[in-house]
Amino acid sequence: MGTISSIRQHGPASDVERAVQDVLARDGVDTIVSLGGGSPIDAAKVIALRLRQSRGTPLTHFTIPTTLSAPECTAGGGYTGPDGVKVGHRAPEMGVAAIFYDPQYACHTPVDLWLSTGVRAMDHAVECMYHPCSTEVPWKALSLWAVRELFECLPQARDSHPHDETVTTRLFLAAFASSGLKGENIKGGMGLSHSLGHALGSPYGIPHGITSCMTLGKVVQLKARESRQNAKEISRLLPSAGGNPTGDALQDALSVGDRIMGLVDGLGLDTGTLSARGISSDQTLTIARRALGGSEENVLDDRVVALIQTLF
Repeated sequence: MGTISSIRQHGPASDVERAVQDVLARDGVDTIVSLGGGSPIDAAKVIALRLRQSRGTPLTHFTIPTTLSAPECTAGGGYTGPDGVKVGHRAPEMGVAAIFYDPQYACHTPVDLWLSTGVRAMDHAVECMYHPCSTEVPWKALSLWAVRELFECLPQARDSHPHDETVTTRLFLAAFASSGLKGENIKGGMGLSHSLGHALGSPYGIPHGITSCMTLGKVVQLKARESRQNAKEISRLLPSAGGNPTGDALQDALSVGDRIMGLVDGLGLDTGTLSARGISSDQTLTIARRALGGSEENVLDDRVVALIQTLF
């Protein structure tokens, strides 16, 4: 038996490699339990992959999440390289055997982290609506429900976390619904907001929940203006976001973006600007290239650059 507690935010490669070597140095390790948010859960998934590659033996991975970013839902994960860029892997060996959503553990999560990762879950649910590989059932159907739960429960959690276990459990299940059953046919990145999160998060040390707070509402409006089909799919979220459809798909989709930004403001999260975080605007094109490389949306290059500029 052993405990590894050295995995920092965004899973620096050096932290993950030390953890891998620690496990490889032990004989008979067949089970790993991860406790925490995205970084320790992803690290455990990388350990499972490396153990299978090195020894040819599987590692049973049980996870106890304490945030709403839902890394437990995918057979993929990664770490941050020395250059600050996220290195991702995806393999069946990286899937978890069981997830334990327990509000007794989540009660130790700071409220700002809890709420901001809830917006990360919103990111997963919303971006499925215009993802080219998303299915109507179960992913879109579950995402419509998840968005409704997140819009209802996140404001409640702002005032009640960590004392209301019912709200905590509902948020855990919404996070799972946002990403847990999307299937294995997803090609490329999750979506532009998710890709922007990777371009901003690891290289500049911004938590991924905060990156979603900064980008999601703006990306939704950009995507709505991109095509009628996108606007139509996004507009389906308006009732879940607490709005009343007008029948104008574009206006309803833009309203979804407004409501997401309003939710973030109402949660009182200190998202700030990139400039306030010490990031110079001359990084705009670098951020855009990283994001577009992950989402393959080069046709949107000028509009993506303009969106990033609004973050400073």
